[in-house]
Amino acid sequence: MCIIFVLSFIYFFLIREPALVKKIGAATALEVRATGIPYVFAPCVAVCRDPRWGRCYESYSEDPKIVQEMTEIIPGLQGEIPANSRKGVPFVAGLKRNVAACAKHYVGDGGTYKGINANNTIIGLHGLLSIHMPPYYDAIIKGVSTVMVSYSSWNGVKMHANHYLVTDFLKNKLHFRGFVISDWQGIDSITTPQHANYSYSIQAGVHAGIDMVMIPFDYPEFIDDLTYQVKNNIIPMSRIDDAVRRILRVKFTMGLFEKPYADPALADELGKKEHRELAREAVRKSLVLLKNGKSTNDPLLPLPKKAKKILVAGSHADNLGCQCGGWTITWQGLSGNNLTTGTTILDAVKNTVDPTTEVVSFENPDSDFVNHGQFSYAIVAVGEQPYAEMVGDNSELTIPDPGPRVIQNVCETIKCVVLIISGRPLVIEPYVHLIDALVAAWLPGTEGQGVADALFGDYGFSGKLSRTWFKSVDQLPMNVGDPHYDPLFPFGFGLTTKPAMAN
Repeated sequence: MCIIFVLSFIYFFLIREPALVKKIGAATALEVRATGIPYVFAPCVAVCRDPRWGRCYESYSEDPKIVQEMTEIIPGLQGEIPANSRKGVPFVAGLKRNVAACAKHYVGDGGTYKGINANNTIIGLHGLLSIHMPPYYDAIIKGVSTVMVSYSSWNGVKMHANHYLVTDFLKNKLHFRGFVISDWQGIDSITTPQHANYSYSIQAGVHAGIDMVMIPFDYPEFIDDLTYQVKNNIIPMSRIDDAVRRILRVKFTMGLFEKPYADPALADELGKKEHRELAREAVRKSLVLLKNGKSTNDPLLPLPKKAKKILVAGSHADNLGCQCGGWTITWQGLSGNNLTTGTTILDAVKNTVDPTTEVVSFENPDSDFVNHGQFSYAIVAVGEQPYAEMVGDNSELTIPDPGPRVIQNVCETIKCVVLIISGRPLVIEPYVHLIDALVAAWLPGTEGQGVADALFGDYGFSGKLSRTWFKSVDQLPMNVGDPHYDPLFPFGFGLTTKPAMAN
């Protein structure tokens, strides 16, 4: 996972511009190389079919075609593979500017039962190949260096022990010549409970075709047991030779032996202005305008920059950590403004409005305060707290308190635009009638100015939903093309606006 601000997952999971995604990959590669790291665990090419899954924000879309298009980040990270290259062979263009990529999590991680992380994906072979496998075809053609195996199972068989899909299909049928890596402590989960029979887990995982095993803690145990099994012909030496050949192939391609250390000349790439501007562009293009005015003849957006007094409310209006979400500095992310540098939505509003406009910030205003505030309009930012992986599994998908109350207190009284800061669609149907304008802002990361760019009309709204926005969680899972498809906002929906004249 990249530690750099510029490429939060959500920046591009709604952008249908592969060329922009490629630029983002190139910027990320430069920043990662600047830290001395030549390898990223990206992209996640999961096809999320249920937003209850805590990793749904790592997925570009419920539609495999969009996910396939977004694999264009791979040549951004690794460099453009030459036209005459053999397909399936790992490729890293430059030892200074590019990194090895990793397509993950192979395969079906976005289709688990009820969206439970690392659960069972119950689907036939045709469904697996038509929904979850297509992004891997594109990733391999583009020279992806590594593939990471999923914690999940396919029809009851753990992916970390699935010889058919890892060796027979990925390596032999698709001719993938890079290396296959386990997930964090992934082979432990082959048994229940984890690590219950570690010797079996090693045998099953290595036999399945895993070439590099991620052991975060007790690696001597793994080394001793693997050595014993090889010496006693439990695991054949030919399997070890295959793994070593693949790992060395990628390491040579990455230039690890020629240039094993960080290049100090790249230090200025970290957090550079051009990369932040790229992130800002990605933010504004990922915003999806779901409602604009209580009637089509009375749009609220774009907002006037010059107003007597405006209210900025909600738990997410001045919270960089909530804008960034999980996988930011720490695994689960952190709420607050102390984890990294950037621009909050409140900061962005203050930067954008006319100097004569009074901006009042109140996280949780009551209705009396709003009634007597004489505000021209309000911007309300609410949404999810940061999370990652299984911690984000959520069967309810409601806006956390006090979000609904803030929407009610503000929007019942004055004109308001509500920003939903989240990694996925949430339950908003009960509040839509109160709201004048509604924006799915996802996780805009550090560049909150991109949100203000569209709100105030410096740029128009153009984003389209890459996943279905449901009415009720009782409808889930529900994806475009399903029978009885009855969403609140359908896949592909998104209102547009034009840039405003100077206001």
